[in-house]
Amino acid sequence: MGYAVVLGEALIDLLDAECEGRPVFRQAIGGGPLNVAVGVARLGGTAQFVGSLGDDVLAGRIRDFLADAGVGLAGAVTVPAPTTLAVTTHTGAEPDFRFYGEPPSYGLLAADDLDVALVDGADVLYCGSIVLLSPPTLAAARRAWSLAPGLRVFDPNVRPRLLAGPAALAGLREVVVEFVAGAHLVKLSSADAALLWPDEPVEGVAAYLRELGAGTVVVTLGADGALVAAGPDPVRVPAPKVRAVDATGAGDSVMAALVAELLVDGEPTGPADWHRRVAFALRVAGLVCESPGGAVAMPTRDEVRRRFAD
Repeated sequence: MGYAVVLGEALIDLLDAECEGRPVFRQAIGGGPLNVAVGVARLGGTAQFVGSLGDDVLAGRIRDFLADAGVGLAGAVTVPAPTTLAVTTHTGAEPDFRFYGEPPSYGLLAADDLDVALVDGADVLYCGSIVLLSPPTLAAARRAWSLAPGLRVFDPNVRPRLLAGPAALAGLREVVVEFVAGAHLVKLSSADAALLWPDEPVEGVAAYLRELGAGTVVVTLGADGALVAAGPDPVRVPAPKVRAVDATGAGDSVMAALVAELLVDGEPTGPADWHRRVAFALRVAGLVCESPGGAVAMPTRDEVRRRFAD
C-alpha cells in the first residue's frame, strides 16, 4: 500500500465552551486537510501532510499531534508567522468559523517549497480548502496537481467568512473549476454547492462537475447521507442513524475514508463500488459526529466495525 499526500492547512480551533459557569475557549487542533490526513492514518493508511506551519508554541503542538497520529511531516515547512486561530461557534451541531491571523500561517507554502519527490511518489494527492485563497499556496497546489502521477482528489471546503464579496466568490469558483477538471474524485458539501452554484440542485452541480472532467463526484448532505455521481445517474446513499453532538470534521472524515479506501483498493471499477465505499465513509462520519472535536474524533476501522456491527 502506498501513501497519500494531503496539501492544505493546519491551524488551531478555539471552541466555545464553559468552565465554572464562565465562557471560555477550548483549544483544539484543526484544519480540514489536517483532519483528512489524521483520518487516513487512523483508518490504517499512510498520509503525508504538506503545508506551512507557524514558528510558535501552537505550531509545535500541531507537529506533535500529527506525529503522534502517524502522519508524516516531511513536506511541512516552518514559516515566520503566528499560528492562525479559527474561533468556532455552533448553531446546533454545525460549526461556524472566524479566522484570526495575518498573514495566515497556513497560506505561506510557496511553489518552490514543494517537496517534488514526495508528491511524485504519492498514490493519492489531496488538494483543496482555504489554502486556495492564498496565492503562494495556490501556486504550490497547482504545481503539485500538475506533477501528481497518481489519483487526484479535491475538496473546495468553502468558508464563506473568508470571501470578501461577489468578486472573491467568482475568483474561487474559477479556481474550483480548474482543479475539478483534473480530479479523479471531487467531494463537496451541499453548502459548498449552494454557495458556488446557487439555485442549482445538487444533482445539477454534480453533473456539471463531471462535465468539467471530474471522474466521480460525492456531495455530502449531512444527516441525509450523500449524493454519488459515478455512473449515468446520480444515486443517494443514506447515512446511518447516529446521536450527533458535533459535526466538526464530518465531511473531512468522508474524504479521509474515501482516500484510505483508494490506498487499499485503488480506483473503483464501477458505480456500485463507489456506492459501497461512500456507505462506509458515511459510517465513519456518523461516528465522528457522535464525539466532540474534529481530528481527535477520527475513528479506526475497528471502531467503525464495532459501532455499526449490524
